[in-house]
Amino acid sequence: MFSNVVQAQGLEQNAVEQNKVEIANSHIVTIDSKILGRKYDLFIKVPRGYHSKDNHSKDNHSNNNKSKHYPVLYLNDGPYTFKVATGVTHMQPMDKAIVVGISFAHGENGQSSRVRDLTPEVDKSWVKYQTGGAPEYLDFIEKEVFVFVEKNYRTNTKQRILAGQSLGGSFGAWVLLTKPELFSSYLLTSPSLWYKDELIFDVEQKYYQNNKQLKANIYIATGALETPENGMQQDMVAGHSKFVKRLRSRDYQGIKLIDEVVTGTNHYSTFPVGLSKGLVFIYKQFGLIE
Repeated sequence: MFSNVVQAQGLEQNAVEQNKVEIANSHIVTIDSKILGRKYDLFIKVPRGYHSKDNHSKDNHSNNNKSKHYPVLYLNDGPYTFKVATGVTHMQPMDKAIVVGISFAHGENGQSSRVRDLTPEVDKSWVKYQTGGAPEYLDFIEKEVFVFVEKNYRTNTKQRILAGQSLGGSFGAWVLLTKPELFSSYLLTSPSLWYKDELIFDVEQKYYQNNKQLKANIYIATGALETPENGMQQDMVAGHSKFVKRLRSRDYQGIKLIDEVVTGTNHYSTFPVGLSKGLVFIYKQFGLIE
């Protein structure tokens, strides 16, 4: 076992209490990160049929071979996003990937943990929260989370998906433009592209100066209600439109990009819709659905 894993416990426990909801095929492991000096839970769900011995199981004819390797959907903000993702992937046609939600750091306020870990540079205007921890956090994902997941589960390392909401979405955009090869696919909803005076556009400019290829499947969704007229401090729709226009103008080789401004959703309701539609798009690129 991976030396940094200090605890494992089942989400799918034999519940003695009534009114307890179980998430099938799921469990929690805790990684004591040597890179960050903090502990993080990983919420992990495998597809139905993952543990089957052959491909004749009654509940799934295509996802049950013990030699089969699966895409992995990685999510930040795990306490929220994992629950949504397990719901989205509950029905058999969507149950194609191992789902891994990364929690907030143990013993920390969730917002403090995520603001530090998901922002790529220090912004001194954020006086309430520490910022700028994304480079070390990405190092943790690459060298500790990937190592654990890929050692202990049957994964297809060419089919890693990164999904993120809000700051998690802008983190994903930053990863796309700094280490795009870490993931084959990026699913970004309501990305906070306004962070530090739209820093992401400087990151993209630097990437473009040295690269004419951006080989990735990219799905970006923002809610139509994410505007100042509807109570948002930032115009998320304008930022979304500016970013996808920039990416398309570059004519990057290998890029497959679709985007959507989702009618009727706001900053708190776009993620479930975007995750569902984005996974369909990505699964099609993988040849998992028609």
